Amino acid sequence: MEKIDIYEVGPRDGFQNIKEYIPAEDKLAVIDGLVKAGIKHIEITSFVSPKAIPQLKDAKEIARVCLEKYPDVDLMALIPNLRGAQTAAEVGIKRVAYVVSLSASHNKANINRTHEQSYEALKEIMTTYPDMDIVLDLATTFGCPFEGKFTVEHIVEFLDAYVKLGVKNVCLCDTIGIANPGQVKEVVTAVKAAYPQLDLQVHIHDTRNMGVACTLAAIEAGITKVQSTLGGLGGCPFAPGASGNLATEDMV
Repeated sequence: MEKIDIYEVGPRDGFQNIKEYIPAEDKLAVIDGLVKAGIKHIEITSFVSPKAIPQLKDAKEIARVCLEKYPDVDLMALIPNLRGAQTAAEVGIKRVAYVVSLSASHNKANINRTHEQSYEALKEIMTTYPDMDIVLDLATTFGCPFEGKFTVEHIVEFLDAYVKLGVKNVCLCDTIGIANPGQVKEVVTAVKAAYPQLDLQVHIHDTRNMGVACTLAAIEAGITKVQSTLGGLGGCPFAPGASGNLATEDMV
């Protein structure tokens, strides 16, 4: 089997769901521990409005310290819009994640945009920062709290416009932990067949204790990059019923 790369998203996806502010030095200590444990890919923060997510008000500080301290680690940040991309570029983050939901309802609840607005916003980011390495996080790939599950054909069709736009990296996200291993294999296989040029990742939640099984199913279908969070922290504040992510230590 090929080597599996772990993409640790706890410092962003995990921490953002904790209401009480975690001091920057504590966040940096956790990131330091992750690096010492051998993690090579870490989503360290999100350049989002502090009003939206107060927990991540220290994003610039976290990014600056990490970039200086860990030049050999693949450091990523989530961006919601052009302003977030601008901040990422200013501090020196070269790889970013941009979220769009397969579900129109969840897209509205999560980022307050229509599908068309999300697409146009990404187009603007890619035009303004052509050298930025962007991973499209496709939320609710495996099901939505408002709209249920989608057909494989719908998933493939939805991605078409983004692939034509020039997206090269896509993370298939099980935002509320509703996936099952058979579904994961079917979706991954279909997306790989339709877009063999895409670099794929998966992001699985553990709502029904299926996180490990679904991630293994993705690996068996050819995925070599998997996201997880230390301690299984996280979820989605805008998706009712979404508990934590797959725990990194369980997956390892």
